[in-house]
Amino acid sequence: MQEIPDQINLVAIGGGTGLSSLLSGLKHYVNDGRSYDNFWGIALNQLTAVVTVTDDGGSSGRIREEFHILPPGDIRNCMAALSEDGQLLTKLFQYRFSGDGNLNGHSFGNLFLTALTGVTGDFLQAIKVSSDVLAIRGRIFPATTTDVVLVAELDNGQIVRGETTISKFGPRIKRMSLSPEYCLPLEETLQAIKQADIITLGPGSLFTSIIPNLLVAGIPSAIRESSAIKVYILNIMTQPGETSGLGVKEHLAALFDAAPELPLDYIIINCQTIPNELQKVYLADGAVQIGLNEALLSELSFYERKINVIARNLLDEMSDKVRHCPEKLAKAVFQSYQDKLGRDSSKCIAINLNRIESNT
Repeated sequence: MQEIPDQINLVAIGGGTGLSSLLSGLKHYVNDGRSYDNFWGIALNQLTAVVTVTDDGGSSGRIREEFHILPPGDIRNCMAALSEDGQLLTKLFQYRFSGDGNLNGHSFGNLFLTALTGVTGDFLQAIKVSSDVLAIRGRIFPATTTDVVLVAELDNGQIVRGETTISKFGPRIKRMSLSPEYCLPLEETLQAIKQADIITLGPGSLFTSIIPNLLVAGIPSAIRESSAIKVYILNIMTQPGETSGLGVKEHLAALFDAAPELPLDYIIINCQTIPNELQKVYLADGAVQIGLNEALLSELSFYERKINVIARNLLDEMSDKVRHCPEKLAKAVFQSYQDKLGRDSSKCIAINLNRIESNT
């Protein structure tokens, strides 16, 4: 007789394509948890995405400047990730206009969110209505509703403003902040963090997708006070400009510099070497694989913290780019949950780790 799934709450914090990839894997476990050979019996009672709102480039940047609303791009991507696969509405939401006119580069979803904000008079209501239209399997909250600009102080004292510009100076960043510096999250975000069983950070751009969320007043302290398992998902590759030359410990140092009180229980690392052909392509752009040495460890010692390491093959082997496989990533997150329960609680559901690896 099949066991009733263990209903848990998960909050995923981040932005960009990394957060979308994670959400597209996790959504199949919402409510019933029967997808992807869910032999450990976990289901998600509530899946909540907390999304950075500092984007100032591309379609989002243009909409933000012209209509004075929060940048919709990362939120749109999360909606698409949490919607049912193959739906026409989802494809329409992600459709990007081409041509030489004013619509060139804009996505339909960004324009739809902008129009709904005008109709409803509220960006949060526009997110809710759009989420209902797409029948997404989860909730999406912006990290803050304040119109914030990302600011970086470089190691030479220079001040750089704007996400797009900052992404070029990553390794030289001394301190990150927001302008205005004091902004608040939604009360719903703090409540979701308080009720979470798992909180994930990443994958995603270190300085421009993950850290901005940790600069919002109240979010780091809420994470610290939550009884949830805290998991950081490391990128597979460095990002040219933003994290060039940075290894695992440098990534962790940047997180703790932004939020010194941030607790982490686990770091999830891809342990599969990418193919030689892809290595050459990425190296030509200045990107290299990270975390392979740490993937051999069971835990990391950092700033007197002990962080457990979960190393698995997380590559999307069907992609011609280096990407996390959503299904594998979701399994790794649940492995951290089960592993933590196995360490700290007698209610742990037994896992056959060999079977886990055979299903990746």
